[in-house]
Amino acid sequence: MNKVILLGRMTKDAEVRRGDSDSIFARFNLAVDRRFKKEGDEQTADFISCVAFGKVSEFVEKFGHKGVKFVVEGRIQTGSYTNKDGVKIYTTDIVVENMEFAESKKMGESAPDGYADFMNIPEGMESEMPFK
Repeated sequence: MNKVILLGRMTKDAEVRRGDSDSIFARFNLAVDRRFKKEGDEQTADFISCVAFGKVSEFVEKFGHKGVKFVVEGRIQTGSYTNKDGVKIYTTDIVVENMEFAESKKMGESAPDGYADFMNIPEGMESEMPFK
């Protein structure tokens, strides 16, 4: 069984592309905190490459912005290609099959289309985020 569930924040706005026959796909990276930190290990998050297609990519196009926290469900997909210098490059991506917000809206606030402001980063915590 190939199943992955991640909880993390987008490191930057998603890159969304549309194809010829109304096809759409989105690429983005999630910063996923490590559960345990080894002594002397400075990196406390992994940056996971994700790709979404169809309806999920439409959701990403609308809401996939830097700092937004999501729960992502999908599968691991590996591949390879040869770059322009003739070097073989290996890739690992999460193919997103389902995605939802991981934070609830602030009490008393409203947002367009009934959606909330999901970027609830407490003041003073911005410097601790793995992205800016």
